[in-house]
Amino acid sequence: MPSSPEPAMAAPILEMRGISKTFPGVKALNNVQLTVYPGEVHALMGENGAGKSTLMKILSGAYTSDPGGEIKVNGKPAHITGPLSAKAHGIAIIYQELSLSPNLTVAENIYLGREVKRGFAVDRAAMFAGCGDVLARLGATFGPRTMVGDLSIAERQMVEVARAIHANSRILVMDEPTTALSSRETQRLFDLIRRLKNEGLAIIYISHRMAEVYELSERVSVLRDGTYVGTLPRDEIKPESIVKMMVGRDLSSFYKKEHGGGSTGREVLKVRNLTDGKRVKSGSFTLHAGEVLGLAGLVGAGRTELARLIYGAEPHTGGTIEINGKPATFRNPREAIDAGIVYLTEDRKAQGLFLDMSVGENINLNVIQRDAKPGGWLDRGRARQRSVAAIKSLTIRVPGPDMPIGALSGGNQQKGLISRLLETEPKVLILDEPTRGVDVGAKSEIYRIIDELAKSGAAVLVISSELPEVVGIADRVVVMREGETVGEVGGATGVKINEENIMALATGVDMGKAA
Repeated sequence: MPSSPEPAMAAPILEMRGISKTFPGVKALNNVQLTVYPGEVHALMGENGAGKSTLMKILSGAYTSDPGGEIKVNGKPAHITGPLSAKAHGIAIIYQELSLSPNLTVAENIYLGREVKRGFAVDRAAMFAGCGDVLARLGATFGPRTMVGDLSIAERQMVEVARAIHANSRILVMDEPTTALSSRETQRLFDLIRRLKNEGLAIIYISHRMAEVYELSERVSVLRDGTYVGTLPRDEIKPESIVKMMVGRDLSSFYKKEHGGGSTGREVLKVRNLTDGKRVKSGSFTLHAGEVLGLAGLVGAGRTELARLIYGAEPHTGGTIEINGKPATFRNPREAIDAGIVYLTEDRKAQGLFLDMSVGENINLNVIQRDAKPGGWLDRGRARQRSVAAIKSLTIRVPGPDMPIGALSGGNQQKGLISRLLETEPKVLILDEPTRGVDVGAKSEIYRIIDELAKSGAAVLVISSELPEVVGIADRVVVMREGETVGEVGGATGVKINEENIMALATGVDMGKAA
């Protein structure tokens, strides 16, 4: 087990010892510990289902732990019996799904549950005046009278932080705070976190993104299967070490590339000078059977927009598409699916899944016509057999096909969406950020699925912002910059697929000369 050396700072502000939690038939946590210091960003990592959320819900008062555990705040036992009790101990949690009221002002949200009153009436003027200092301290560009519904996601997140600071919180839990933020907004959040840390706050940071953890954290604690694995100090925080702690195996075993690959297979998709006259100026590449082709580039380079042009989700104004050597133009996604092209959207919740429908219904959505029976009836038994087989094939962790897909973890939701695409028996799969928002274990399984697809002869285009992922799974990588495909690495180019060569094309900078 990795050591957990204590930082050279004051006594711990939070100690959790021997924390266990049992649900009917499930031991969610077993003898877990966590120690956090003031002025520290402490990352908490683990696969989905490892116990991170359960541990934080115990800390925030949403759950009560099993007897025998102990929580200390500032060295004194803290009996946290509910959310109000947690707040009284200076503990605040900012969930991935923000808990603000958009129909109220910033001040009203900050004071929610602690309203200032004059007699029986709420004294809004006092509330507006009372939170101005904390907003100024955080560098907010909006005021206390602003309606929260008019703010961006990043600004709403700042309101959540302001609410915690205003309530004198000294321990702040942030759960996947950058999921919905742009790169610029993420950097602003990081600047805010650093300011809070320098002011002595203890920040527990939950994220699947290794780069964020490495950039921000003094220490990283890892949970696996409801147990505490260990804590790494700053100088030992490396992706390889964290991954091995999280899943019990080396990072090198993650990326599956057993399909042979390369561009020796039959040409399936050919795109030449495709444009929408706006974001995509000129996109060109070829894709072969049995190949995994990466599409890389900086945020805003036009990768998703190019994919949507190919798929018929947006109209193109110029350029050509060929499928198996024949010209093709898709007026809508249905025509693309009929031609054997499927597209996995980067935003599975908003554009991919029907979260209130069952896993089975989501899997069968694109092929429901196959189950039609005379008289307008559906063969539900056949549909169920198909979904059960898909669940088994892609190892979707779910009790059965009738469970709402919205209740699953991010990785299992993603595999459910991939299952829907595979039921159409596609020739070309365009996968846009296929592992976004999923834990490392689910990532490994998605890489296995991609490798199996290429083995079976499918042509796979993977769009990803994670360069290690692109390097690990792709046979070739096409790079976009400012709406154009500007080159490729791997394959017949003779240029090695690595992060430096991809970034050289993505930025237009000779990395060798820049060094």
